[in-house]
Amino acid sequence: MGLYIILTIPPLLLGLWAQWRVKSAYEKWSRCANARNLTGAQAAAEMLRRENVNDVRIEQVGGTLSDYYDPSAKVLRLSSGVYGAASVAALGIACHEAGHALQHARGYAYLGLRSALVMPAKFGSYLAIPLIMFGMLIGALGLAKLGVIIFGAVVLFQLVTLPVEFDASRRAKAALVNNGVINAPERAGVNEVLDAAAMTYVAAAVAAISQLLYYALILAGNRRR
Repeated sequence: MGLYIILTIPPLLLGLWAQWRVKSAYEKWSRCANARNLTGAQAAAEMLRRENVNDVRIEQVGGTLSDYYDPSAKVLRLSSGVYGAASVAALGIACHEAGHALQHARGYAYLGLRSALVMPAKFGSYLAIPLIMFGMLIGALGLAKLGVIIFGAVVLFQLVTLPVEFDASRRAKAALVNNGVINAPERAGVNEVLDAAAMTYVAAAVAAISQLLYYALILAGNRRR
């Protein structure tokens, strides 16, 4: 029980703090209009156009902070609070997603690796823990070990996600500054929003690593008995 608390509570608290930070930064900078009165969709389109990426569509989707780039369809999907909003937060989020489109266009290796890991990670997230629990329940340590190995795909996906997300934010910040889209106060807002979002990925990676370590240590303890 002590091991479980040590390895799960700190990552949980980190995740809750990261989510609060994202929500707080988004709400704060969503209320601040940018000086150029550009919507998120317009800023993303301008960023892609300046980088000579002309085959990516930009569409509006429902939800809040549901923004993502779909590399299979080459579509940038932006939530309504980002697509048509002329806020500082909208600029940062839209251009972050446009950063993923640039990664795709430039053949960024980590993006390709993350795409390749999507299915193994989904498979691992559904199957690994039942295998581990069932294996330990019936004393089939080989089956439990297989579950731990499969869960490793989830951890690898989370680790590969980190450079992908950090690089997309770096591209967004550079484009917004270099293209003269934001001024100094707005730059601080974009940094706050994107840095807060980055912490959610750090928290997810920490949680996955801690979970893997917990099951690996439990399995190791059962082997010694």
